[in-house]
Amino acid sequence: MTNRVLIESDQIVVQAIDALILHEPRFANVIELTGMPKLRLRPDGFETLLQAIVSQQVSVAAANAIWSRLELNNFVDPNQILQTNEDQLRAVGLSRQKIRYAKALAAANLDYKELRQKSDDEVIRILTEIPGIGVWTAEIYAMFSLKRADIFAAGDLALKESARLLFSLKERPTEGELRIQSQKWSPWRSVAALLLWDYYGFIKNREGVV
Repeated sequence: MTNRVLIESDQIVVQAIDALILHEPRFANVIELTGMPKLRLRPDGFETLLQAIVSQQVSVAAANAIWSRLELNNFVDPNQILQTNEDQLRAVGLSRQKIRYAKALAAANLDYKELRQKSDDEVIRILTEIPGIGVWTAEIYAMFSLKRADIFAAGDLALKESARLLFSLKERPTEGELRIQSQKWSPWRSVAALLLWDYYGFIKNREGVV
């Protein structure tokens, strides 16, 4: 394992923001408007990835309701997922596609402790080999569950729109354009993403858009 800085304390976030502002002074404007970003850390492991699958293409309320039923029936364990038939999983609200994804994740038998030692690129590669886990989900997992400092989910719609607004762009950048732009913020791209998400939330709340 190479020595890497993890985003796991407010002190590290402050260090990252100071470095980011040197490269992009407009991030200072974000701090003035929104304050310090919250870390939003989540545990790593099977449950977090399963929850990400459950949350795909449904409202927050619907995802929370399905997740509560999964927990109530103890369907948040990989062995239990593999042993539970499709009818039982559909009864708690999972679609056939998500059942396939959940069983694929369980069958992958990931070593989550070993995953912590992998490079960022290896983490993304390993996770995206599992059906139902795309690049965005893998990047979010790396950021918030593995606390990686230099991840940027350039395909995220809110990040694209926030970049358009903050940098006064004529059009919303493409994923490729934003990924190239984010390279200037390395090795603190995860914190840059936090700032952009906060800015997006601030602007949309100010405009009365939920």
